[in-house]
Amino acid sequence: MGILSKIFTNCAHPKDRMGRIMLSMMNFSHAPLTNWGLNFINFKNDWTMLDIGCGGGATVKRLLNHSKGATVYGIDISRESVAKSKKTCSDFLNKQVFISQGSAEKLPYEKDKFDLVTAVETIYFWPNISECFKEVHRVLKPGGQFAIIVEAANKDSVWTNIVEGMTTYSQEQLLTMLNDAGFIKTESHSKKPMYTIIMGTKA
Repeated sequence: MGILSKIFTNCAHPKDRMGRIMLSMMNFSHAPLTNWGLNFINFKNDWTMLDIGCGGGATVKRLLNHSKGATVYGIDISRESVAKSKKTCSDFLNKQVFISQGSAEKLPYEKDKFDLVTAVETIYFWPNISECFKEVHRVLKPGGQFAIIVEAANKDSVWTNIVEGMTTYSQEQLLTMLNDAGFIKTESHSKKPMYTIIMGTKA
């Protein structure tokens, strides 16, 4: 594995010192994309929300700021990500923010819990992505939304040759998978050159 590949593969499962550096970089570099994507969501106060693949915790904190009185959960497969997210959200930890380690394939939450689930720059690394989408559907409340925010929304991205274990999907593929998982009102929005948000609602 080349040095560039080794660095960016830490996006999938940050660990050790390089992973900690990458998490800090992602908190900064993903901010414009995330802020753009969240503008498509009609936030309400007192929401219960989940960020899957919470990374360095910046999106968790941002969600908290969008909904007065909100409770926000974050989950990530990486132990380094969980530690960094807890540090980023330390002022709210175990009060309004709850961070845990786990996989999108088997979410440790009850049915009909969340008003909103977000996934920022993370679905590329989800195993059995169709099953993961069904898990998201399960934990959403009726009327709840799932928002996928990505920079690579085509199935032939050059990044898949650089980042080990990365799979990209077109907007059409993601919309089809959302529909197959039971979501309604599916939609996508893009901003050149790379920003995309794909959304679905639980009936």
